[in-house]
Amino acid sequence: MSLVITNIGELFTADDELGILHDAALVAEGGRIAWLGPAAQAPAADERLDAGGRAVLPGFVDSHAHLVFAGDRAAEFAARMAGEPYTGGGIRTTVAATRAATDEQLRAAAGRLVAEMRRQGTTTVEIKSGYGLAVEEEARSLRLARELTAETTFLGAHVVPAEYRDRPDEYVALVAGPMLDAAAPYARWVDVFCERGAFDGDQAREILTAGLKAGLGARIHANQLTAGPGVRLAVELGAASADHCTHLSDADVDALAGSPTVATLLPGAEFSTRSPYPDARRLLDAGATVALATDCNPGSSYTSSMPFCVALAVREMRLTPAEAVRAATAGGARALRRDDIGVLRPGARADLIVLDAPSHLHLAYRPGVPLIRTVLHDGVPL
Repeated sequence: MSLVITNIGELFTADDELGILHDAALVAEGGRIAWLGPAAQAPAADERLDAGGRAVLPGFVDSHAHLVFAGDRAAEFAARMAGEPYTGGGIRTTVAATRAATDEQLRAAAGRLVAEMRRQGTTTVEIKSGYGLAVEEEARSLRLARELTAETTFLGAHVVPAEYRDRPDEYVALVAGPMLDAAAPYARWVDVFCERGAFDGDQAREILTAGLKAGLGARIHANQLTAGPGVRLAVELGAASADHCTHLSDADVDALAGSPTVATLLPGAEFSTRSPYPDARRLLDAGATVALATDCNPGSSYTSSMPFCVALAVREMRLTPAEAVRAATAGGARALRRDDIGVLRPGARADLIVLDAPSHLHLAYRPGVPLIRTVLHDGVPL
């Protein structure tokens, strides 16, 4: 069946050549975009959806999320709001709860979050492991994540679990060996939290190199809490993305600007931890590619809302509304090395959203307001 969406007031394509079209229409067929252009020239289709002058955008691409977990860390959030600093130590609390949960409990919890994301316009989501931190537990997390998305990431190197606290090198060897072997069949990517209190540059290199040899793509949690080697390691290894990028030197910015590695910014984490926001303006002006993602997790960014992250990026990180929407769509696709999502052009997947607003500007102009009227995934309304 083919579907024509007509009477589009603003068609935000996120495509460099097409830009923003007005009084437009779009035809989807077979899960792909078959045509777009002036509404007056729209070809016939089997079904018709009248956008009523509303804006149509690509579906959001959330390229960084931690959705397979159990438990709740609301008390930790309250403590931070009362002045306690964020150190990442609460991850082990979630590890204990996740290990104790059944497959059914984890599947249901992750499924609820994906459904929540869908209602807010996210049509592609990446899901990391990282709350199992044992061979069978990490494989289990990825197997469950694979039921929800093809974009799965092995994050056995999230933190060193309690049982290896005094033997971190043994844990690194486990992650880069037996744990990777068990996880790789369910993963597309490998990731490391390269940070003080987690894994240093040498440990991150060992794990990422092992993942690359196993056929996985690389991504890295880099420079979130402090300056460090993460960003430049990501560029050196050809990682698809360096995520967080809060504390950057001029050399870090130059490295990102001169490479295909995407700087994925996670403003929900700064909001939830009262940390400084990344300087997205500095990155874009230098020529780096920027993506936005939720970092949805129970400790440092328990939001599933890409519209919220767009509003934060505009208000706190000095992006224009158009730049923020591009980062949340085309930027996220680049961070996943995908060219079939995050844009609206012929041949791309028909993943798109209709806003209950005349323009993309309203995502930042009206923060917190549920503006997602319709979500289409593979050309089918959800």
